[in-house]
Formats: sequence, C-alpha cells, structure tokens
Amino acid sequence: MDGINELHQIAYQRHLDPAIESRIAQSEMAFRMQASVPEVADLSREPQHVLDAYGPDAVKPGTFAANCLLARRLLERDVRCVQLFHKGWDQHGGLPGGITRQCRDVDQPAAALVADLKMRGMLDDTLVVFGGEFGRTAYCQGKLTPTNYGRDHHPRCFSMWMAGGGVKGGTSIGQTDEYSYNIVDRPVHVHDLNATIMHLLGIDHERLTFRYQGRRFRLTDVEGHLVHEIIA
Repeated sequence: MDGINELHQIAYQRHLDPAIESRIAQSEMAFRMQASVPEVADLSREPQHVLDAYGPDAVKPGTFAANCLLARRLLERDVRCVQLFHKGWDQHGGLPGGITRQCRDVDQPAAALVADLKMRGMLDDTLVVFGGEFGRTAYCQGKLTPTNYGRDHHPRCFSMWMAGGGVKGGTSIGQTDEYSYNIVDRPVHVHDLNATIMHLLGIDHERLTFRYQGRRFRLTDVEGHLVHEIIA
C-alpha cells in the first residue's frame, strides 16, 4: 500500500490530475475497510449475557445467530446496509422437521437483534426488514404422512415484518381468507412495500423517476403507495 501510494503521489505531482487523488482516496478507504474486518468479526469480547441472548449458535461462525450479532457490530460502525441470509426454506418435502429446525435457527437471534438495537439506542434510526420473496401454499404437496409432506410456492399472499426505523410497532396490515389462499382485506403490493421502505429511509420513491418512451420508470414501477398505517 505504501508503494502504491508513493507511485500515485509521484504521478499526481507530475500531472496534477484530480482523478489520481480520487484513486488515492479509494485505495486508502479500501485498506481501512479490510483492516477493520478482524476487529469487527471478533466476538470474543462480547459479554456472555449478549451471547446468551442471541442463542447457543452465536459463537459458531456462519450461523444465522452469529451473523445477527455481527450485523449489530457492523451497524455500530456505521455500515449503511447489512443483509443476512438463511437459505433452505424451499420445502417441497420434509417440511415438519425442516421448518422446526429453521425456526429454531432464526427466531431467537432475530428477536435478540431487535432487542439489542433498542437497548443501545440504535433502533430508532435502523430499519429491520425480515421476509422472503413468496409464501408457501396452505395445502400439501408431495407425500402425505405425519412426518413427511411439503408445500409449494405461493405468491398470492405471505407475510413480512419490519421493526425500528420509523415503523409503528404492534401493527398488522392485511388479512387472508380462511384458507390462506387469497388476500381479502388491505393487500400490500411489493411496490407499496418498496415505496414505504424507501420513505422510511428518507427517499421519495416518486422523485427517482426516469422518463423514457412515454413511460415512467422507477423502483416502484408506475405504482407504489405508502402504507401509512405502519409509519409511526
């Protein structure tokens, strides 16, 4: 890094090109980011009561619990966006055992993350969004035994939850029919969800519009309405 920086300085003094200054700043920022990773990822100094709150997997690298704790540590250091994944929910078979294990993986650490952010005074300006890209059918797919059955993809209705960042807690929007097949009251389209998330992040989704060939292109398409009921 020192050698690269020295070459950049020589080039800048020779050409006075502001792009070289930008390259120097980019290299230094990249180095600072990489150098900070070991300290951020070191959970050894976390108090035992914090580890207990996130669950027994909190000290196992790569688990959802450990990643939730790592997410809080990243947010403490002003990382703007943190995305966590927990894969394997596509259960067309073996649902009873699979869903039990996965809920065990995510329930405690997800709740602990929200509680931890709140305790540290970070929840008010941190938006937590928990969800997937579609739901699962209420009816069975595949084998039908007490221990082995599955469910298919179901985009008609599913649930997501949000916390912090200007969201009104304890609010539930929408209702399905008695078979959980169709939405019968107050549907929230994905464009509405995106518009609301952007609003909570301080962005007016209608201003991010690119007009081309008579059509308005934006992240919320030509639709998207704020879900005012969940905004605090």
